[in-house]
Amino acid sequence: MAQRAGVSIGTASKALNGRGNLRAETRARVLRAADALGFEPNALARSLLAGRSFTVGLLTADSFGRFSIPVLLGAEDALGEGRVSVFLCDVRGDPEREHRYLRTLLSRRVDGIIVTGRRVDPRPPVSKDLPVPVVYAMTQSEDRQDLSVLPDDEGGGYLAGEHLVAIGRLKIGHITGPERFACSRRRANGAITALAEADLQLAGGEVLFGEWSEGWGREAAASLLEREPATDAIFCGSDQIARGVADHLRETGRRVPDDVALVGFDNWDVMAESCRPPLSTVDPNLTELGRVAARELLAAIEGGSTGGVRTVAANLCVRQSTSALAGPLAGAETSLGLPAG
Repeated sequence: MAQRAGVSIGTASKALNGRGNLRAETRARVLRAADALGFEPNALARSLLAGRSFTVGLLTADSFGRFSIPVLLGAEDALGEGRVSVFLCDVRGDPEREHRYLRTLLSRRVDGIIVTGRRVDPRPPVSKDLPVPVVYAMTQSEDRQDLSVLPDDEGGGYLAGEHLVAIGRLKIGHITGPERFACSRRRANGAITALAEADLQLAGGEVLFGEWSEGWGREAAASLLEREPATDAIFCGSDQIARGVADHLRETGRRVPDDVALVGFDNWDVMAESCRPPLSTVDPNLTELGRVAARELLAAIEGGSTGGVRTVAANLCVRQSTSALAGPLAGAETSLGLPAG
């Protein structure tokens, strides 16, 4: 098998056992060779040899799965490269349930744990002095010595504001979720920074904080347009809010994007692609976030990771709500990125 992959026996062993600092393409080449030869290492022998179980636990507080499923898919992609299996535990926001699952995972001798949720706001650590490394993904530990991987909400907000300025909009409003959520504040700060660089201020004079709902989008759009009838663009803190804004604009005879350009956040395909017109939106790259968290966990298992916060860059998916495209190209999508912070 090593000969087929063009590597040494030692490198093949490291790739199969998920060890060593190998390049991704080298590890993938060894795994392809193993698959082609029908090679399956004995799990018990592998575990005894490496002193590891080659399993990790994933604790999620996102019962709806809207955010945790993309993170989980990305984590599984990265962990699968090292033939590492995942135990998924839904804690449902219940601290006692979380502690119970934590004890169960430790009793199964997992090599590490990923903790994920629906909010990026800091949360208490799952426990102190655990015998295995823990990485937080799409949520943040209050302990700065823990490693947390977060979406770049501020960078995403900046992308949205920069895009609306670039297409010539001058009266740009911002409608978003509750102010108590860190992501709401960060997305707003990013957009405000982009506008300030163009010597612009928010239409209506302030951020409209509210709820993550279409109803709030309709209500806030009516309020914004009453205050600033010349508003020619609106950046929304979620795609769901943007859908409500789009409804109000259509009901009041304003055309998107001709009269008012519209940008959302999340790239939630159910919302963005069925919006009329299809919605330009910021993609927080949650699947890539999961991959990064898993790679960081694998590095920590090998003793090579540190604490702090990592951010994953956002992309702007441009669709018809900010583009004058028509006909067969309607809804076409391009992707604009921002380097990770």
